[in-house]
Amino acid sequence: MIRAGIIGASGYVGTELVRLLVRHARVDLHFATSESNAGASLDDLAPSAPSLKLIGLDNAPLEEVDVVFLCLPHGASAAKAVDALNAGARVVDLSADFRLEDEAIYRDWYQTEHPAPGLLHEAVYGLTEYARDCLPEARLVANPGCYPTSILLPLKPLLMAGLVQGTIIADSKSGVSGAGRAPKQNTHFVEVSGNFSPYKIGRGHRHLPEIEQQLRHWRQPAPSVIFSPHLLPVPRGILSTIYVPLTPGGDEAAIRRVMIEAFESEPFVKILPAGKLASLAHANYTNRCVIGLTCAGNMLIITSAIDNLIKGAAGQAVQNMNVMFRLPEGEALS
Repeated sequence: MIRAGIIGASGYVGTELVRLLVRHARVDLHFATSESNAGASLDDLAPSAPSLKLIGLDNAPLEEVDVVFLCLPHGASAAKAVDALNAGARVVDLSADFRLEDEAIYRDWYQTEHPAPGLLHEAVYGLTEYARDCLPEARLVANPGCYPTSILLPLKPLLMAGLVQGTIIADSKSGVSGAGRAPKQNTHFVEVSGNFSPYKIGRGHRHLPEIEQQLRHWRQPAPSVIFSPHLLPVPRGILSTIYVPLTPGGDEAAIRRVMIEAFESEPFVKILPAGKLASLAHANYTNRCVIGLTCAGNMLIITSAIDNLIKGAAGQAVQNMNVMFRLPEGEALS
């Protein structure tokens, strides 16, 4: 039995992670923390959540668990990762603290020095389908961002096959839960309902350097990316429409063969039949990434849908943990 702890369990992602772990046949959820709600039961905050008493961060018995999931804001997460590693636990970090390999890039985007720069090159970027070989030996896994998961999963096979030529445009839309549980004016019901708005377009969103970093790993020189996130007036889900300029001679049948071959054995990636487009309904409340492919001349249009709280966060974290501990990859997720 794997003993697990969650630090930061009362947010949307933390609550989703609790739901997954309490139904995991091979995991004992040993503790869950919340600074603002210590002493409360999780189901008092989220009625559909399990009944689980939350403890304060300082009371977390890190030395008693095999794996710690960190659901804290960037900056705060890295210090607790160090504590957990020193206590002998392995770590899956759902914040952005270990996704970027270069501390200078982290400083530029997050406007602060990295709290544990020595761990940046040790952390495994946990896009599970592409990190599977590295995960069993990993002490520290950086769970990818939700937008990058929807964008990067369908792009790697195309880049590796040499099918991409030119600037990629990722036009992405997220449900409001992606902004977190803490109330903000722009995510209040009255502001969001009946509206649809872009935000942090251009080079404003912190998921962009994460996307660019992975593309550089897969092809040099990497194609440039235009990333345009939008806020959808729905609770959850991400739909990314990705415009990929093709090399001469690329056709839909050949592209479809490349994608089907890349993902035919992947339990959580589904390529839709020709003529079908991905939607939130294909992926919400699952750990799947569902991908539709459409060619328009020399442009491939990808529709990629995930649930931002599951495949984009808690579900992928559990998928990573399963591979880390050599458990069935779909345990608690299928």
